Amino acid sequence: MQVRISDDALALACGADAVAQAFADRGHAVVRTSSWGMHWLEPLVDIDGVGYGPVGVGDVAAILAGEAEALCIGRIAEHPFLAAQTRLTFARAGRTRPLSLEDYAATGGWAGLERARAMGAEAVVAEVTASGLRGRGGAGFPAGIKWSTVARAAAPHKYIVCNADEGDSGSFADRMVMEGDPFLLIEGMAIAGLAVGADKGFVYIRSEYPHAIAKMQAAVRLAAAIVAPFEIEVRVGAGAYVCGEETSLLNSLEGKRGEVRAKPPLPAHMGLFGCPTVINNVLTLVAVPYVLAQGAQAYADYGMGRSRGTMPVQLAGNVKHGGLFETAFGITLGELVERIGGGTDSGRPVRAVQVGGPLGAYFPPALFDTPFDYEAFAAVDGLIGHGGITVFDDRVDMAKQARFAFEFCAAESCGKCTPCRIGSVRGRETLDKVIAGDAPDANLALIADLCETMKFGSLCALGGFTPYPVLSAINHFPEDFGLRLAEATA
Repeated sequence: MQVRISDDALALACGADAVAQAFADRGHAVVRTSSWGMHWLEPLVDIDGVGYGPVGVGDVAAILAGEAEALCIGRIAEHPFLAAQTRLTFARAGRTRPLSLEDYAATGGWAGLERARAMGAEAVVAEVTASGLRGRGGAGFPAGIKWSTVARAAAPHKYIVCNADEGDSGSFADRMVMEGDPFLLIEGMAIAGLAVGADKGFVYIRSEYPHAIAKMQAAVRLAAAIVAPFEIEVRVGAGAYVCGEETSLLNSLEGKRGEVRAKPPLPAHMGLFGCPTVINNVLTLVAVPYVLAQGAQAYADYGMGRSRGTMPVQLAGNVKHGGLFETAFGITLGELVERIGGGTDSGRPVRAVQVGGPLGAYFPPALFDTPFDYEAFAAVDGLIGHGGITVFDDRVDMAKQARFAFEFCAAESCGKCTPCRIGSVRGRETLDKVIAGDAPDANLALIADLCETMKFGSLCALGGFTPYPVLSAINHFPEDFGLRLAEATA
């Protein structure tokens, strides 16, 4: 009997290694695979397509004896959480061995790169542009426009930089790709390199991802001959959140202090080592092989408005069914939280969800009918960001959450610009006064003015987006700030 158990970092943290060893000790072959993304069931054991989870070492004997009905979830691929998804990027999740070139090729791997080589650079850029693929790192900038800018630039060297500095709370899709399907990222980068004329790429991974770093380094070695003459090098960050901002990342790659650069020039014109550079997030680059293999229209057929394709949504926080749910744009926030996520794990009412990491806005249930779409979120002063959703129940103190946004910005600011460096500290101090009941009306008016300065005066999104969680918490939950609803909305 073959037993399949994920070696994803989350599964390992839940005890997957010990469970795998328990099966091996009983004489069964154990295959370590990528994760299905149903994190509340980890360690999830797959035996001939039937799942059991969450499994502890003490459950192994009962499973082998056919006496673990309570842990059995039926056929994994038919589970409602998976059956409701549209998996393009995560089509291999749970099914393949992460570092098996054989598994990757057998499931359609390298088909996009082969078609790209046959089409030629200009046609590849046109295909990506026609697909409507937008950056999945937060800004939502069209990938095709960025690629075409670099492709047109005249320079002796060009680079592809993959931003894998996934620092947002409640976000883990990049990590799952690198740990579970690393060749997909390599293929996407190789296609990008071909399209713009770059001969080298860098994967910049946060130091807090040791498993992802090891998997990517191994995968790069294994795939080197396949993507040649394009070369890829893995670089490890040093724990700075601000290095998730593209120009700070470039400085870090060059061995400099990780702080933002003033724009212009844009990295597409003068990026890494002064050369034209494509900087894309992991989720952007791993969408590319599907676009090239299946065609731009096949990808663009999913989604709504200007938000095309799918988004791997990450459900975290106080949520019953935490995990990764890939779906086409257009599903509502409420469906994701209540129907897919199952509401809170505590069983208490959902009071707020934060979308887009620590700099994302807070949404009350009254806005749960908002479609998961870049423009729809912008219309209600929100951000999709990296697609992370963090759920809070009715015990959350939103004044403390707003304070945390300022505190986080103050701790992570690179110090390059005054609005971020000083504004975050003054914001935290002023919210402390509000929480203490000191003239909340006057101090909240000061907060609003400060947020205006940070939003439009900061050099990068760290300071520029900090007002989103602060103002959304004040506007949607005024009672936590000592304000009556009528006063807050007047």
